[in-house]
Amino acid sequence: MNFKDHFSHDSRSYARARPDYPSALFEFLNAHCRSRDLAWDCGTGSGQAARQLTKYFREVVATDASAAQIHAALEEGIVRPGLIFRTAPAEDSGLPDCSADLITVAQALHWFDFERFYAEVRRVLRPDGLLAVWCYELMQTGKEIDKLLHYFYHDVVGPYWPADRRFIEEHYATIPFPFEELTVPNFYIETSWNLEEYVNYLATWSAVKRYREARQADPVPEIRSALAAVWGPSDVRRSNRWPIYMRLGHTG
Repeated sequence: MNFKDHFSHDSRSYARARPDYPSALFEFLNAHCRSRDLAWDCGTGSGQAARQLTKYFREVVATDASAAQIHAALEEGIVRPGLIFRTAPAEDSGLPDCSADLITVAQALHWFDFERFYAEVRRVLRPDGLLAVWCYELMQTGKEIDKLLHYFYHDVVGPYWPADRRFIEEHYATIPFPFEELTVPNFYIETSWNLEEYVNYLATWSAVKRYREARQADPVPEIRSALAAVWGPSDVRRSNRWPIYMRLGHTG
């Protein structure tokens, strides 16, 4: 099966530019797990979620269909005791039946074949295990910067977003989720970035990749110039905040 590969082209930049998830999110998941032998982080990308799961689980298996993403995670030194990286599609993990206490999917579920992935979840998840999926959309930095961000997102690269991106824009509320759901508190990603770090993150967007391919041009320098005009000195660090939209469930 071919998978929707929007990030292998520059996996190292993705590994370095994407933000980390808050510790409170993983503490919450840990508190709701009845056992902590194995967590499967599916669609791990460069391993941001998998790395944090190792604090709570004896073993963490982090899979991604992109060998380049897995390689980038290893190159960036995301290695911990009990953490195993493996190239595998979401729909065919290679894990044993009823083996996982927790399955996580961070910012990746919208790319999957839902029906086949959920069949794999039911096969791999223990009867009392949990499935946690989440996404984040646009960060909040400041009025003038946010205005430019929305312009870049909607008007510049907007036509180049893959169709499945709509699930993120809908905050995963409309994504199929055939599990018995639990209530989840609000979580936020928070970073402090200078101008280059902010722009490097924008450059990892799948729509930017598709814009470059379609138009043989790079939209990033123009938005960088616009941001520089309102950012102040480029080494000034600004706080960024993304709301996280999570769905949490079990098979019942």
